[in-house]
Amino acid sequence: MTLWHGRFETGMSDALWDLSESYSFDHVLWRHDLMGSRAHVRGLGRAQLLSSDEVDILIQTLDAVEQEFASGVFERTPTDEDIHMAIERRVTEIAGPVGAKLHTARSRNDQVATTLRLYTRDALTDVMSRTLALASALHELAGQHPLVYLPGYTHLQRAQPVLVAHHLRAHAWALLRDADRLIDARDRLNISPLGAGALAGTSLPIDPATTADELGFDSAFTNSLDAVSDRDFVAETLFGIALLGVHCSRMGEELVLWTTSEFGFASLTDDFTTGSSMLPQKKNSDVAELARGKSGRLVGNLTGLLVMLKGLPLSYNRDLQEDKEPLFDSVRQIQLVLTALTGAYESIVLHADVMVDAASDPLIAAIDLAEWLVERGTPFRQAHERVGALVGRSVREGISLHELVSDDPELRPAVELLARGVALQRRRSAGASGPLAMDRQAELLETALVAGIQRARATTTNNVVL
Repeated sequence: MTLWHGRFETGMSDALWDLSESYSFDHVLWRHDLMGSRAHVRGLGRAQLLSSDEVDILIQTLDAVEQEFASGVFERTPTDEDIHMAIERRVTEIAGPVGAKLHTARSRNDQVATTLRLYTRDALTDVMSRTLALASALHELAGQHPLVYLPGYTHLQRAQPVLVAHHLRAHAWALLRDADRLIDARDRLNISPLGAGALAGTSLPIDPATTADELGFDSAFTNSLDAVSDRDFVAETLFGIALLGVHCSRMGEELVLWTTSEFGFASLTDDFTTGSSMLPQKKNSDVAELARGKSGRLVGNLTGLLVMLKGLPLSYNRDLQEDKEPLFDSVRQIQLVLTALTGAYESIVLHADVMVDAASDPLIAAIDLAEWLVERGTPFRQAHERVGALVGRSVREGISLHELVSDDPELRPAVELLARGVALQRRRSAGASGPLAMDRQAELLETALVAGIQRARATTTNNVVL
């Protein structure tokens, strides 16, 4: 029996049921639906639409249903189309006629919108916390290797030497931006749709502002049509997760390269690698490859949602049921990726000697020669051309750059710039990759991480396990 059976003479066909049912995936919302229902019941009591005894019965019943879910004994019946109908059906079975009053002054439209906001709010806080944990792991790893340096790359070609701490913290700064986006999205979604009804509110004397406050929302909706149709918060969440996934993919790609024999910059420990079913010698960086691979899935979830939303008129349309699977999937996948990458970076072994040897190639100090000329009055373009000609000759003729510079009367005093580690020391401008700039950057990142963690803790509302 459906919630709308009074209008119909026959039930849904099996084909329509199979297309319509959503319990198979939206059952994960049970905690948040029960949370919203408890607040709604208390609101009905304040509006004197329920007696105090009826409020007590319904609250106790909702608590009992929660225990059934928590203990794994809740049983779905063949008529439970979604989690919301399943809970209402069970409440009515336990509470009897009083259970039929649970849905007073409420539509599934505002119920679903409220439940989904509660879930997304907790999901964003959880993902933000995991993001900050990964950023902290990178910062910690950077602090363990303060003087190790490696080549910095552009176009995947060696460009200039950079401290490995500088490199790792570059990823951490990107993750901090991700965390900011996630918490900003959380702040924007924190408006309660409960009380908007199907689309136009209700004639019954409820107070949406009070229930909004009870549920930890900043305010109640101001427009009922917008309240039930808005899924901007899902789109923003999926965008924030997709971009976070792109950053994780970039780290994954880098770990894949670093752990190859060709690079040899790092090794992942056995607990974050896999072997080959055929080749005994293999040790594969699957954690990095999966982090890279998941990003396409996250971008796809965002794209699918936006395409679904683009053609919908106001207000609610059943198309909006398609907002949940991509949201649930993206949240789950990014949780897995963040946790695994954090573990990988916490246990990674960096091969400092290989990194330093690769970054000590005299050719990547070419810019220092050019800047040495600039300091002595040579226009930069002329300095660039002159040093570039020396580099070209070194590569073509197999003569070391050190030898060519030593043979040049004007450049000979600058030959010391090609010595091991000198180019790195000269990167001393604010935010640069050298040791002189690193202490300040480490302090700023530490401050930002602490602030982010405090903000995440301050926004934890329900401590719900997703």
